[in-house]
Amino acid sequence: MKNSVLTPSLADSMVRVTECAAIAAAKLVGRGDEKKADAAAVDAMRTAFNEVDFQGRVVIGEGERDEAPMLYIGEEVGTGKGAEIDIALDPLEGTTLTAKAMSNALAVLAIAPRGGLLYAPDTYMDKIAVGPGYPEGIISLDATPAENIQALAKHKGVDVTEMTACVLDRPRHEGIIESLRSVGARVALITDGDVAGVIATTNSHTGIDLYVGQGGAPEGVLAAAALKCVGGQMYGRLVFRNDDERKRAERTGIKDFDRTYSLNELASGDTVFCATGVTDGSMLTGVKSAGGRVHTHTLVMTSTDGMVRYVRSDHRA
Repeated sequence: MKNSVLTPSLADSMVRVTECAAIAAAKLVGRGDEKKADAAAVDAMRTAFNEVDFQGRVVIGEGERDEAPMLYIGEEVGTGKGAEIDIALDPLEGTTLTAKAMSNALAVLAIAPRGGLLYAPDTYMDKIAVGPGYPEGIISLDATPAENIQALAKHKGVDVTEMTACVLDRPRHEGIIESLRSVGARVALITDGDVAGVIATTNSHTGIDLYVGQGGAPEGVLAAAALKCVGGQMYGRLVFRNDDERKRAERTGIKDFDRTYSLNELASGDTVFCATGVTDGSMLTGVKSAGGRVHTHTLVMTSTDGMVRYVRSDHRA
């Protein structure tokens, strides 16, 4: 990470932060209490942040200050020494997945130099994403899901029946699912965790070619930071359900409510992305305990050198 404030040492510190959050959340796997699992992850992540020499500011967090006791938007973390860094985080992506002991729960964060991440309001976002290797602009939120998956198949030189799109299993996505299946594409439905769904497009072993659908805007920024590291493409457009959400967006500096954000607008600066598995998933193994040790599995990606690392760590129980 030459000539960047995002040093290898800082990246390693962020790995430790997501590991701590994942270990704390893993103690609540399968216990049916989403709030307790989330609170444990938040507390552990905040404690770990405050041991790192940096000037961190949460820009994507647990909510606005009056809604979240810790890791709220605007909260400052770290020792106050070192580089000024913006943070997007989700201490437990997949609270329901954790409570029900289902797959793909993660502890996730992304960092960038100050001003490098979109200050996204806590509302919904229409998203579409692909991994690396495609020409710029091959996907579009203005095209139908069928048209997008067909364009990807044509570029790959395969029949569309060999393509798979990942979609959150929600009633609002019935039209998307129908569009994809109408041209013969496969649809992999996930119950929660759209950050993991977007990241899956970057790894050929997952079999996911396209992510499309509507999910949280904050999670969109997190996913964009991950794609920025490996050269994928993503577009996002904010969706507002009421005037209160529009006012919330205005407070974050959003003026054009209909704007389509590109990957480099969602994450404009250099980025480091870290995700540690809480439960087993398509790319990461969940937290495991054996022989008085706790084992974690973390994905860490850096945009400055395009490096993707998988880190397995053993911790004292």
